Amino acid sequence: MFTVEVRDHIMIAHSFRGEVFGPAQALHGATFVVDAAFISKTLDENSIVIDIGRALDVLKSVLKPLNYSNLDDKEEFKGKNTTTEFLTKHIFDVLAQAARANELGRDGKELHAIRVTISESHVARAWYESSIW
Repeated sequence: MFTVEVRDHIMIAHSFRGEVFGPAQALHGATFVVDAAFISKTLDENSIVIDIGRALDVLKSVLKPLNYSNLDDKEEFKGKNTTTEFLTKHIFDVLAQAARANELGRDGKELHAIRVTISESHVARAWYESSIW
């Protein structure tokens, strides 16, 4: 498999419901490093997986509504614990839509999968990976 990965970051605030979260039940902030990997079985006629510039632009556009916001206030997240794992799937879903809409400089049908990794710190991260079709 061939993979192209781009990176950005977001700063958010959120809180969690549930005893398992201990002090994270209170409103707290986080800075997340977000990596988006685009995976293909083959290279295209230009010998690329996707256009890196377009991939970075799409990732930035996906993260922009989350950056510098309190996720507890977002209507789309009402009643949800916006854990790192939850956010990886949310970001994946929006990136997969962009890939299916051919927004990455290559026919989305030629892409195999996307992996979204969110690093909470240098010692903890989570990811979600799935086929986009």
